[in-house]
Amino acid sequence: MEIEKIREMKNETERVNAVYNWFNEDSRLNWCKAARIEFITTTSYIDKYLKYGDRILDIGAGAGEYSLHYAAKGYDVTSVELADANIEAFKKKITPNLKVDLRQGNAIDLSVFDDNTFDIVLLFGPLYHLEKECDRQKCIKEAMRVCKKDGTIFVAFINHDMIFLTEFYRCNTYFKEHNYNHKTMKLDNFPFIFFTVDESKCMLNKASMHIEKIIASDGASELLTDKINEMDEESYNQYIKYHLYICEKPEFLGMSNHLLYICKK
Repeated sequence: MEIEKIREMKNETERVNAVYNWFNEDSRLNWCKAARIEFITTTSYIDKYLKYGDRILDIGAGAGEYSLHYAAKGYDVTSVELADANIEAFKKKITPNLKVDLRQGNAIDLSVFDDNTFDIVLLFGPLYHLEKECDRQKCIKEAMRVCKKDGTIFVAFINHDMIFLTEFYRCNTYFKEHNYNHKTMKLDNFPFIFFTVDESKCMLNKASMHIEKIIASDGASELLTDKINEMDEESYNQYIKYHLYICEKPEFLGMSNHLLYICKK
């Protein structure tokens, strides 16, 4: 389906389905060394909060990269995903030894789950797609509701201001294109929705989430894809150490394609 046809869709569920028929989420986090930085960073922080016996809810689980990783480690994982293509890709990777409860559902309505059920809640995909502020607040509030009082919520955003550079990396005429407002420097929110660091902070504060940490989860790795992919293992491992060293520094937060917030109720 042509991207312009997806843009014209008014039904949000249909549009998300169409986006993931067009965009291959199954390989996004694992197709190369550079792409793996986001996953490595995110799991390194989740691991700091996980305890033996914790229950994990993965909202907007995509093709199951995080859910399957933690199920393989023995955790009880419940996964909610909306897009048909992602559900199908996810199902193919579930083996009998993995304790994963995969459900198709919408992040703004988690009424199938009781309050205070999960120790760890991952909210990594839904806020990439919800256009209305009221729906974003519903989504965040639902994640908070199902999280235990002493649990931890991990929230991901696509960082608005970095997208210009990664698009320029792919296309040297990008700054002449019409995918953004040339006066305000505001991106066209399609096929994903983008937020600045301040906008994402304000969104979580409005929902009364307590923000413990903000992490630049992939940093400049997309801009440096070719260089990172050429690294030998020693160099790559040292690059990861460097990235983990800088990823919480405030001066680097805006220079990352993805932001990770670690929050409490």
